[in-house]
Amino acid sequence: MRYNVLTPATKVAYFFEQNGIQSRPCGDLFYFLLSDLLPTSLPKLAWENVITTAFIALALGVGMKLSFARIEKQQLLICAILVSGTFLGTLLVRPLLWKTVISSVCFGRIPPFPEWAPADAVQFPALTMATTFGYVGASVISYIVYANWVSMHRWGITRHQDIEAIRMHASTRSRIDYLPEDPGQVRRLLQLVTPLRWDVTMGATVLFFVSAAFMVSGAAVLFPLETRFEGWSLLTNQRHVWSTIHPSLVWIYYVCIIAALWGTLQALPEVYARVGTEFFQAIWPQRKWSFDRVKVVACLYIFATATVIVWANVPFDILTQIAGFLITNVAITLIMFAAIYLNYILPAAYRTHRFILWGTVGSTLILFVSAVISGWGLFHKLTGG
Repeated sequence: MRYNVLTPATKVAYFFEQNGIQSRPCGDLFYFLLSDLLPTSLPKLAWENVITTAFIALALGVGMKLSFARIEKQQLLICAILVSGTFLGTLLVRPLLWKTVISSVCFGRIPPFPEWAPADAVQFPALTMATTFGYVGASVISYIVYANWVSMHRWGITRHQDIEAIRMHASTRSRIDYLPEDPGQVRRLLQLVTPLRWDVTMGATVLFFVSAAFMVSGAAVLFPLETRFEGWSLLTNQRHVWSTIHPSLVWIYYVCIIAALWGTLQALPEVYARVGTEFFQAIWPQRKWSFDRVKVVACLYIFATATVIVWANVPFDILTQIAGFLITNVAITLIMFAAIYLNYILPAAYRTHRFILWGTVGSTLILFVSAVISGWGLFHKLTGG
């Protein structure tokens, strides 16, 4: 438990990503769909902010009453529809798959920008690439809740009758000397975490192919249209990919994407409360923390801070670049370093396979380089250098 590296900076970054970048496009999308019905007394930006604030408030309110298990089931259905549609849309545009494979191994090569490309991407190409790289893997940060998930299901050592005493013992020592060393018990504990291995493996596989599908379909469909994301219009522009299947599916896309973002926002009180409670208990194990009270405080904090972010009208590129730098390019790098250290101090029988270890070290180094590129580019952009 004490190896949770959800630092204050990571929390702020994760909040930015989930609330500012996930909810703000909903306001833009709702305004796009309802603009003919809304009074003209308010300008477009004000309507988008009003709709976004209301969307956040409703989602958080419903989320206060939902359990983790129910949230997980509803998201499974929504994501399955979106992933299937994305794959189908990509195949129908008949992309040049072999060229895609060749280009994917050309690390560091940035193709020439077209004349209509966004000025920010042209001026800061390395920052744009590092931000994109960061957001492809940003969902990895959700794996920090696995310690709590294992505890909820009472897998492995969390099923031990003296687990509370073990946790108190672990919180006061730097050595991990409380795991069984008997080979039979070691095998049993490792088998109990097999579902986590499969989940991480399948999640990484789906993430890779979905990210590739979005990039390929975007290049095949949006590039010829000379379409670029202006402000928060990314959801409305992505409808072109689904329209290649059939025009009527655009509305299915709208419904699914709104439902997916709604589900993400309403899950935040539960996720924040679980991670927060675990974090506080690891720092102050002598105190008793009320999960329900932490959940209420987390919900109020999310809504208050989200409202400030939305109505401050932070530009899309600045918000995504700052959040991308903190979320993946820094936070995930720290988590990876912590994972390597944790593996090092584990008893030999519990350490990961050498092949996985070297892969982890390589990934960490790549993330570190990306963090340096992202931080340096962001510094120059913010300082006008």
